[in-house]
Amino acid sequence: MMEPGERYAQWRQPLLPHLSETPLLGPERTFTELELQTHWFAGDFGRDFTTTNGEPVKIVQFGVWNREAGPDFAEAAVSFDGGEPIRGAIELDPTAADWERHGHAGNPNYAGVVLHVFTSSGPAEFFTRTTEHRLVPQVQIDPATLTAARQQIVPEAKPGRCLGPLGALPEEKAREVLLAAAQFRLQRKAMALARLAELHGPDEALFQALAAALGYKSNKLPFTLLAQRLPLQLLRKARDRADALLFGVSGFLPSVDLSVYDQPTRTYLRELWEKWWPRRAEFQRLSITPDLWRLSGQRPANHPQRRLAALAQIVRHWPHVRALAKRGDPAEVREFFTQLYDEYWDVHYTVSSKNAAKPMALVGDSRVTEMLVNVFLPLAWTRDPKRWLTYIQIPATLTNRRVEVAATRLFGDSPRRRELLKKAAVQQGLLQVYEDFCMQDRSDCERCLFPQQLARW
Repeated sequence: MMEPGERYAQWRQPLLPHLSETPLLGPERTFTELELQTHWFAGDFGRDFTTTNGEPVKIVQFGVWNREAGPDFAEAAVSFDGGEPIRGAIELDPTAADWERHGHAGNPNYAGVVLHVFTSSGPAEFFTRTTEHRLVPQVQIDPATLTAARQQIVPEAKPGRCLGPLGALPEEKAREVLLAAAQFRLQRKAMALARLAELHGPDEALFQALAAALGYKSNKLPFTLLAQRLPLQLLRKARDRADALLFGVSGFLPSVDLSVYDQPTRTYLRELWEKWWPRRAEFQRLSITPDLWRLSGQRPANHPQRRLAALAQIVRHWPHVRALAKRGDPAEVREFFTQLYDEYWDVHYTVSSKNAAKPMALVGDSRVTEMLVNVFLPLAWTRDPKRWLTYIQIPATLTNRRVEVAATRLFGDSPRRRELLKKAAVQQGLLQVYEDFCMQDRSDCERCLFPQQLARW
């Protein structure tokens, strides 16, 4: 018998080409160089490519973010045409011409580059040569292959044409559609985690996924960058310096006179600075610029500084976190994060805020639910598909803007809306439908096939 997720995958397929036929109203999503590098390191472009000369190339090891002057990724390993892996560095630029434009050809720091990756070649042909006049193989990648590269419409929060067909379905049938979409989404998350584990190992994959979940939507990029640039293995070796490295590379360690802070904050920051200062020069090149952080529109308890403190605690308790991931028990995961404790951050929103009126959870219940549905249970489902039954029982906590807009478009103010959204899995299914269709439909529902496709479920 076909699994619900497989059924949804087949059911959605005829709709997607139709949605992409209408002309774009604007340019496709563009990526910054830093975003491209982050996607590359995460394996989102894959690991098997063809050079501009037609030679097969496989990325055996993606290496590490380079902490010194020179190419983007050091200690990588690349195999050409099935040969023995060649160790060296990888440089990624937006255009092929950047190699010459940025002076890499005359820079000895780039002499060890074994692969030059770029996204655009332009009308002229450019070659990548080192100071030793060695020709470096080139690979061109296409940002349009990333899901996020498709232009995404931001639908209005109003009922859509699917309101009628969905309303005509029995509630259990509507739930069945959304749960099938949820299982499809779960499968894709599990596949992404498996790919990440193949590239960087299971522990690093889990660490990067948890960091991204802590960053959530607004700060997913900087948190992912932190986990990539400060890998778990490095942080665990640093032991009690892990929190200082995280705060230092994040750019959240203020260099102003500490006397402007209250005594607990002065003590806290001084301890971090004393641990960060000896290694500051080593990691300065990897520091995240302030413009990457999104600080407005956040609940005070969700400030990224508090999330960084939680990430440091995750590193400190890593053997326990790894064991939780293997068991995938939601109750155990919730208990662990409920008990996660930081003397300073339990009563502070930021380093510049006054003490909170009462202690706060370092990781709130809604964030734990996000980690369950995006990390812990996809991993558990990979080992045992029966964990799907656990997944669909996870209660929902707070909704977000996208869930509310999606619910309005699909269900309006129908009484079944509140009942359906009580489970996190249904919310995940709702988001999948919303992303597949509402955010790709450029006709404001007029030509979307989703309503009539419902009749074929």
